[in-house]
Amino acid sequence: MEKSKLAKVLESHKKWIESDGKDGQRADLSGANLSRVDLSEANLSGAYLCAVNLSGAYLCVANLSGANLSGANLSRADFIGANLSGADFIGANLSRADLSEANLSEADLKEANLSGANLSGADLIEANLSGANLSRADFIGANLSEANLIGANFSGANLSEVSFSEANLSEAYLSGANLSGANLSRADLSRAYLWRADLSEAYLWRADLSEADLSEADLSRANLSGADLSEADLSGANLIGVDLSRANLSEAYLSGANLSGANLSRADLSRAYLWRADLSEANLKEADLSEADLSRANLSAANLSEVNFSEANLSGADFSETYIPETILETIEKKD
Repeated sequence: MEKSKLAKVLESHKKWIESDGKDGQRADLSGANLSRVDLSEANLSGAYLCAVNLSGAYLCVANLSGANLSGANLSRADFIGANLSGADFIGANLSRADLSEANLSEADLKEANLSGANLSGADLIEANLSGANLSRADFIGANLSEANLIGANFSGANLSEVSFSEANLSEAYLSGANLSGANLSRADLSRAYLWRADLSEAYLWRADLSEADLSEADLSRANLSGADLSEADLSGANLIGVDLSRANLSEAYLSGANLSGANLSRADLSRAYLWRADLSEANLKEADLSEADLSRANLSAANLSEVNFSEANLSGADFSETYIPETILETIEKKD
């Protein structure tokens, strides 16, 4: 598009905004080729930009709130500090775009491609990113509280210290993602795929991880108190020193998991699969391990006061240096 024609469209749109729609005309640049154009600080709030080509364009500190950018090509575009709140990006291509410090609150990014994009410090509160491709994207310090992230692909993404409080991440792909120090309190991660994800020191208080795949994930020093991990796969996971007090781990797979020094007080581990799991020095006070498979598990120096081992499989389990209360000693001897 010629610069003179674009300038006229922007001027008419400015009048439309300032007159509350009584003068000028709302900008409609749908399908236009604006590759590499400089629209820094431009006000295109509410504009029609469907299928527009803004690849490599400069839109830093621009106002695109409420704009329709569905199906747009925004790859490598510069949106630093831009206002994109409530904008429609459904199916848009934002691969390798720079969205750092941008306001994307309540934006609709359903099925958008944001692979390799920079979203550090971005505001994505209540944004819709369901089904979006966010692989290898950088979200350091971003806020995704209450966002819709159902089925989103975060594989290999940097999500360190990101806030996902009360976000919906059910069925999301987070394999190999860096979630160290992230806030996932009350987040829905049911059926999420977190294979080899880094969740060290993450805050997962009352998070829903039911049926999630956390195999070989690093959850060291994470807070999982009150979390629902029923039927989750944690086989081979690093759970050293993790807080799982009152967590629901019923029927969870924890074979070969490292739970040494973990806090599992009052946790529900009924029917859990803990074959060869390391529970040395773990706090299992008042935990429910009924019908759990603890064969060849390491329970040395663990706190077993008031543990429920009824119908548990304890064959080959290591209880060395463990004080076994008389109330459960008979149960253990029977299993031996």
